[in-house]
Amino acid sequence: MSARFDCELDLSGLTDLLRERGLEPGGAVQVFVDSEIIRLADPYVPFRTGALKDSALTNTVIGQGEIVYATPYAKRMYYHPEYNFNGAPMRGAYWADRMWADHGEDIVRGAATLAGGQAE
Repeated sequence: MSARFDCELDLSGLTDLLRERGLEPGGAVQVFVDSEIIRLADPYVPFRTGALKDSALTNTVIGQGEIVYATPYAKRMYYHPEYNFNGAPMRGAYWADRMWADHGEDIVRGAATLAGGQAE
């Protein structure tokens, strides 16, 4: 037998709390995370002319939570580790994944500190 009950949650202060901590969409924490991902991924991105690497700066709206590498060949470069990359093995395929493996914890710690919390 199931029971039914009604409950009310007062979340009126949540928006203000998120804003105070920089956690709202487009807030300081998201700006930090986006900027750090682009900055720290830079040495991992394949480089011939710099167009692919620079496309993240020109096509990403910092603070929206989406990093955009927009060149006609970005997807091909990302998913093909068998290609011969200038600056390999640092520069090459799966650059965001490899950067995150190396620096993800640092980004999380920085975001937590910025939000007034603790990262372990």
